[in-house]
Amino acid sequence: MKIIVTGGAGFIGSHTVVELIDCGYDPVIIDDFRNSEKFILKQIEGITSKPIKHYEIDCGNVKEMKRVFKEENPDGIIHFAADKAVNESVNNPLKYYENNVSNLINLIKVIEEYDIKSFVFSSSCTVYGEPDSIPVKESTPTKAAFSPYGETKQMGEKILLDYFKNKPTCNLSLLRYFNPIGAHRTGEIGELPIGVPNNLVPFIMQTASGKRNVLTVFGNDYDTPDGYCIRDYIHVVDLAVAHVLTLKHGVEQVHQPLVLNVGTGKGHSVLEVIRTFEEQTGEKVNFQIGERRAGDVPSIYADNALITSVLGWKPKYNLGDALLHAWKWEQRIQQLMN
Repeated sequence: MKIIVTGGAGFIGSHTVVELIDCGYDPVIIDDFRNSEKFILKQIEGITSKPIKHYEIDCGNVKEMKRVFKEENPDGIIHFAADKAVNESVNNPLKYYENNVSNLINLIKVIEEYDIKSFVFSSSCTVYGEPDSIPVKESTPTKAAFSPYGETKQMGEKILLDYFKNKPTCNLSLLRYFNPIGAHRTGEIGELPIGVPNNLVPFIMQTASGKRNVLTVFGNDYDTPDGYCIRDYIHVVDLAVAHVLTLKHGVEQVHQPLVLNVGTGKGHSVLEVIRTFEEQTGEKVNFQIGERRAGDVPSIYADNALITSVLGWKPKYNLGDALLHAWKWEQRIQQLMN
């Protein structure tokens, strides 16, 4: 069964491609490599021992996308392609509305002609804004997003829900996931930020490895037990498995649009993450406290009961596992880049 994976060379996309292959699917990557590197394709092939078919095009290029879909005639789509940095979206909102919203609409125009059985959309817990209570359930009302990135995910969900009302033969699934971290257990693929990292764990890795002198933590005066922001950190492989299970569910069973949180159900503060990394690896992280960052909510983590009951999914890896795998990948990056 052929599956189009937009943004399939990115962090979450590349791990999902590996899991798709392991489950017998035939993934086809569409990626313009604006947020990824081409050598990741070889890394995926090394892990899976399978050739990876890919197209280097922008999802907003309707003409080229139509050509790909005509040639591949896919059964399903997992749509990752998007810009994803909260702080950057505050500083450059038009980039996010164009890539995350306009290009989604262009993708929908392309699939209009095809009998897609399952469409899985990469959404985010940012759609909840600052929730009144945690853990967050799928029934938790969405509130004003803290950033343009969060707004694009809210818009994307709304656009897809409206569109698929008229497409009863295709199952839509919206995965609202929390904070993906870690790397493949082999250390052959992982998060690869271009330029200065926007996420905590890559910055920890680069600071511990000596690429950066100091990690700046954005605020320690939040209304949380230790003053540091709390997030639900999910291993990227667990997240990838959730995508494959969701896709399979959409292909095999007719259902109403499915909205699922994907998280561990546990919150960890930024300080906990730093200390856990130090305990697991024996490496020290030089960090300092800076000003709060625009777009950050104080605390959010998932209620994952629904995805557990619907798909039988549950996380396999814990925070320590994820940080060890990320550290293994950080060391591998240095070999690949030399």
